[in-house]
Amino acid sequence: MLGGGGLIAANVYASATEGGAQEPSGNGTLSAAGAATIDCPDVGTRLTSVPDAARGEVDRELALLDEQIAAAYRQLQEAPQDRRQDPGFTGGALMDPLKEKRAATIGRITDAIDRAGQGPRGLDELAECTLRPADDRSGDGTGGGRDEGGAAQQDGAGQQQNGAGQDQDGAGQDQAGGAPGQGSGQGGNGPVASDYQDITTVRPGPQSPPPAAGASRGSFTSDCGVNADGLFNSDNVIVAPGVSNGAHHFHDYIGNQANNAFAGDDDLAGADTSCVDKGDKSSYYWPVLRLQNGTRERDADAPGGGTEGNAGQIVTPKQVTLTYGGNPREKVTAMPRLLRIITGDAKAFVNGPANANASWSCTGFEDRQLKDKYPLCPAGSDVVRTFAFQSCWDGRNTDSANHRTHVAFTTADGGCPAGFRAIPQLVQRIVYDIDAPSLADGGRTVPLFAVDSFPEQLHKPVTDHGDFINVFDEDLMREMTDCINTGRTCGAGAAPAPSEEPEPGEPPASSAAPTDGTGTKPEPGGSADERPTAPPADTPATAPPAEAPATAPPADTPVTEPADAGAPTVSGTTAPRVYATASPGRTDPAAAPGGADAGDGTGTTAPAPAGTPAAPQAGDPTAAGQPAPQAVQGGLADTGAQLWPGALGAALVIAGFVVLRRTRQRA
Repeated sequence: MLGGGGLIAANVYASATEGGAQEPSGNGTLSAAGAATIDCPDVGTRLTSVPDAARGEVDRELALLDEQIAAAYRQLQEAPQDRRQDPGFTGGALMDPLKEKRAATIGRITDAIDRAGQGPRGLDELAECTLRPADDRSGDGTGGGRDEGGAAQQDGAGQQQNGAGQDQDGAGQDQAGGAPGQGSGQGGNGPVASDYQDITTVRPGPQSPPPAAGASRGSFTSDCGVNADGLFNSDNVIVAPGVSNGAHHFHDYIGNQANNAFAGDDDLAGADTSCVDKGDKSSYYWPVLRLQNGTRERDADAPGGGTEGNAGQIVTPKQVTLTYGGNPREKVTAMPRLLRIITGDAKAFVNGPANANASWSCTGFEDRQLKDKYPLCPAGSDVVRTFAFQSCWDGRNTDSANHRTHVAFTTADGGCPAGFRAIPQLVQRIVYDIDAPSLADGGRTVPLFAVDSFPEQLHKPVTDHGDFINVFDEDLMREMTDCINTGRTCGAGAAPAPSEEPEPGEPPASSAAPTDGTGTKPEPGGSADERPTAPPADTPATAPPAEAPATAPPADTPVTEPADAGAPTVSGTTAPRVYATASPGRTDPAAAPGGADAGDGTGTTAPAPAGTPAAPQAGDPTAAGQPAPQAVQGGLADTGAQLWPGALGAALVIAGFVVLRRTRQRA
């Protein structure tokens, strides 16, 4: 009788709370796991100079700092709501131990640098973290964020796009859509409704100034596919070499097929490539985009995936365009082999937007760019995310301690800062065939979408970022440089010239001929107002496109992008493929010196479980490992949509009453 009564009460409670939004209380207490985050100063951005002898140890300790934050965030998320409101828990059991672990790790970083030379000063003050409501860090460039000694804001990268700060009607409130203790989104830590904006409400940006007489006006395009074979891992060989799950979120990889945490330069040089031109073995990677639709991926119970809030169906891009452009003021020089560039900031939600550099838009509306919002695209328009990489190099280093200071964006006039030289600018344009989510019901009708992120970054769009390692054949790099400097359009991914005959089955060349060397193309028979454009050369991706039309498309006129000739695409009627595989050849990070915990109570995340099944073959719906329905999410709120718990409870109450009566009669 007691058990049945409990089921009835739970069912009634769930029905009453279903669909209710969980709002931050406004007084510093935490009303839901998705409504708060842990804000820690970014130690890595302070380390602008680290001796080579200490670089490996420092990288491993920096990765350990990330693991400590992720572990503390998981502890916060898993705690009951009343505990999250208890200062004794948030202070004594959560934040104080985190500070102690960080202090020990930062001390080891300082000691390692001291042994190799002059160590940095003032790092010990970065040990303390803050527990903050999510709305305390909007990441929109309005003053909420801070840059902990990181690289200076460059070329407007931290400026909010015009119109980007206006919330979609009805979307200004976070739609938690779950019971207490559950944040919105399938992983419980975002996204929320206020992370999205109708692209038609964004004002077009101004056009870029015209290039100077000495500009390098050509372009080179590399076709490396869309990761249809599903190469993923949660490593980051640039930031955390030798550390499994160093990113705490999954990446899509195209180009080089050997990229994981343990890949050395020789491994990358000898690897296979997905690029059409086999002289391009470069590695291009970015956080995967997921639909919060209940699909259970193979990483649902693995580090970097579901255990860290990265849940839902991984979406294969419809199209990926990799275009190298020139400089608006001068000729470009060849990139050095194994040059590493990171654009954007994976921790921008708590760090502030100074280094944020990713653009979100929709096909047909790419003169309108968002940085801190995901776009809501009209029917017939696809989601576009764009990364315009730094295009000035210091002429000496292929990487730097904070992975930023060896490259830079152009200055306001389009030239490179003093001491830097222009290199080809990589612009990655990634297109997804996904529908605008239904915000009114928290994505229940049409699922939310979001990029993977560190768990404490709450899947905010401002944290989007891209990574690149140059493994071009030197002859092909010289060909690229010459092509750009002489104003030509080249590369395996470039469309054929109008005079060339297209291959059988390809559309006419005129339907995909580039207009400005950026990989963009006009609509067949359409106007310039309908032309998708890429961000301008040598400016952060948040700036408006170089060829932005003066007049925006009508807000109520969806524009459909045509198929590209020579570009990898999939049919708009084809369901996105779903993959999730562990990186090959991983080893236990504890085997590397310093890779495990050195006495502070934590260690790096264990590698993915052995025996993870291989990705299914494309087009094989019966392949082993196809996604199964996700387990119940949202706790009691989802259960409350059904009546069986209450019915079962009533049956138990009746049965208990009958048993009680019979027992009393026998007595």
